[in-house]
This record gives sequence, structure tokens and C-alpha cells, in this order.
Amino acid sequence: MPDALSTRLVHASGPDRQFGGVHTPIHPSVQYAYEKVEDLIAVFQGKSKGSFNYARQGTPTTAALEAVVTEMEGGIGTVSFATGMAALSALFLTLLKAGDHLVTSNRVFGNTNSLFQTLEGLGIAVSRVDAGEAAAVQAALRPETRLVFVETIANPSTRIPDLEGIGTLCRERGLLYVVDNTVTSPALCQPRRFGAGLVMNSQTKTLAGHGEALGGAVTDTGCFDWSTYPNIFPAYRQGDARGWGLQQIRKKGLRDMGGTLSSEAAHRILVGTETLTLRLQRSSDTALALARHLAAHPAIAQVHYPMLETHPEHDRARDWFGSGSWMLSFELRDPERLVEVLNRLRLPLKATGLADTRTLIIPVAPTIFWEMGQAARAAMGIAEGLVRLSVGLEAPEDLIADFDQALAD
Repeated sequence: MPDALSTRLVHASGPDRQFGGVHTPIHPSVQYAYEKVEDLIAVFQGKSKGSFNYARQGTPTTAALEAVVTEMEGGIGTVSFATGMAALSALFLTLLKAGDHLVTSNRVFGNTNSLFQTLEGLGIAVSRVDAGEAAAVQAALRPETRLVFVETIANPSTRIPDLEGIGTLCRERGLLYVVDNTVTSPALCQPRRFGAGLVMNSQTKTLAGHGEALGGAVTDTGCFDWSTYPNIFPAYRQGDARGWGLQQIRKKGLRDMGGTLSSEAAHRILVGTETLTLRLQRSSDTALALARHLAAHPAIAQVHYPMLETHPEHDRARDWFGSGSWMLSFELRDPERLVEVLNRLRLPLKATGLADTRTLIIPVAPTIFWEMGQAARAAMGIAEGLVRLSVGLEAPEDLIADFDQALAD
């Protein structure tokens, strides 16, 4: 097996064994039939590995994608979902119950924070802390704490938690450590190295990369001992304990909740993964060039980008992520000009979303974080004039020139 991720991704999902097609085919069938009823029974009882019964729990196409994501994350298995939020919802709702407690960063993505509010309404306690230091997480732990959740890079503040220290803490306390790897992707970071037991990726973003397919994934890294987890249903406490957690997530999250990824979307994501490393390198290089230019521009008050030496977690970003990231955010020196400047930009699309081939730009406070209110935004370190930028594949000199003309007096 080649060492380079770029080589492995190009060859990961093909060719088609039946006809020799270089891409994994789309399997649209919902039902899967067997010659003998004994074989069908074996599939339902989990005794026939790699077989399918009903597409809500997966298809050959989604299975091919799951194998690629598992390989990228260095895990032991993956379950795919219709969206990243479906993946997170399934993870929390299948592994937690009323009376449980989780600890999370106070800077998580807005929709994830909204999901935590839903969990609180179901009787699951949530503590939000500054995860920049593991000590803050440790101080929030309770006897009923079941898991700790963080993102590799916070969206949109770009702050980086103490991934390593939190991983050590969770290992010492026997806690499930869950890391959202969406902003970095497995090409920059494998949270397994920090001891994460489960890793979530919104496949819509960097993995697919073209803004035309929704998808999410939960990968089991093999780092967590599921035999110690109290919330595994008795029916799933059979066989190798390493598979208990993911089996429960698949059965409850797909079979019961129905957050299923379609074969067509899985196919599009699979094709997107083939160019993951190339896209990520190009957009990260451009993001760094643009971040440096904006940081020196008199109209910009502050730029938030982990690969800038001025970023508070620059050393972590350099050591853990290497080549950087495609996401940055900035604040204008004159917030009153925000709408004017964004409207003058010609190349960035004024749209939500991340990791498209095109650069996307959005004012954060009045859009994706509007619902939570100003006080909550301030607590998360989100300025009212913060602008998020998802850098695409345009030439850096073209983006720089466009921002220069938009920022001009």
C-alpha cells in the first residue's frame, strides 16, 4: 500500500469488479434479496458481514465510502449519514440518555450548539467550557459525565482546543472523547493520535469539496473500550466489544432514526475524495497568502487564521495540522463598512457553507449565528462584525486584488 494519502485516495474506491469501471458504481436498490431465507435471517442477525438488507442501513456505495473514510482516519469502521448534523445527532442521541452529562467547548459551531440545547431539553446536561486548556474540561467533569466533545478548529473563530491534553484526560478518566474533524479533515489531522474514540466529519465540506453533495460520517478509531460504556444496549453487547459503539450508532441512527446517506450522494463524495489533498493544499496556501495580506491591510482590524504567527494557538496549528486550513475570519476596522465591502467583492460568493471550490464569504453575526443572540455570541468570542471566509481554488493574486479594490476608500 502506498504511503502517500493522495495516491491511496485516487485508488481507494475502484475499479468496479463486475465491469471494470474506474469508479465505484451507484447502487440505487432499496431492497436486497437472497436465494435462501436462512441467508436473509443471517443478515438481519448480523451473522453475515458485508451483506445488505434494506438501504436505510446502507448500500454497497455507502459502504465503499465508509471504507475510504475509515482508511483516512486510521479507524476500525465508519457509519455514513445524510449530513454532518445527522451524524452528530445520531451519535449523541444513541449514546446518551437522560441524566447523562457531556462537556464541550464553548466555541462550537452554531448548529451544534443548537443541538446541545435540544439535548438539554431531553434531560442531558451540557457544560460549555474554554477548551483551550484541559484543566477547564477537568474542572467541569462530574460522576455522570459520559463524553467530551470538541472541534479541531472552531468555526468561525478558528480557536484550537487542547486536543492532546483533553485526550490524555479522557484516557485517564475512561471517558469517550469525540472530535469533530470537519475543518481540518483527515488530510490534515487524524484525531486518533490524540486518543479520540469517535471522529465526526461533515463530508459535505472538504471530503466532497464541490458543494454538490451533503453527507456526514462517524468513525470509530479503536481507541475507546466500549466494554466499559454503560449505555450500550444489551442486544449489542455480543462478540468483539470494539464494534459495540458503532453498531449501536448504525442501528439506532440509521435503522431507527433514518438519517441515511443516499447512494448518489455517496458516489459524489467518493469522487470528491480523490482530489482532497490537492484541493486542500491549494486552498490552504491561498488562505495563508490572503490572511497575511489582510493582516497588513489598514482597513482590517484583525485576522483570525491559525497559520499566522499572531494566532494564539499558532504553535498547535503548526505542530498538529502542518499545512494549515482553508477557513479564516476577519474584522473590519470600520464595522459600518461591512455590507459595502462585501457587496463590492466580485469573486467570493456571498453564501453559507464551507470548502467549496469557490471562495465563500458571509457576515457571521446576522446570519449563521443570529439565532443565539448577541450575548451568546460575545461569550463565544464572535464579534458583531466578524466575517467568515472559506477559501476556494481561485488564484491567490486574483483574490488579493479583489479584496484590495473592495476595501479601497
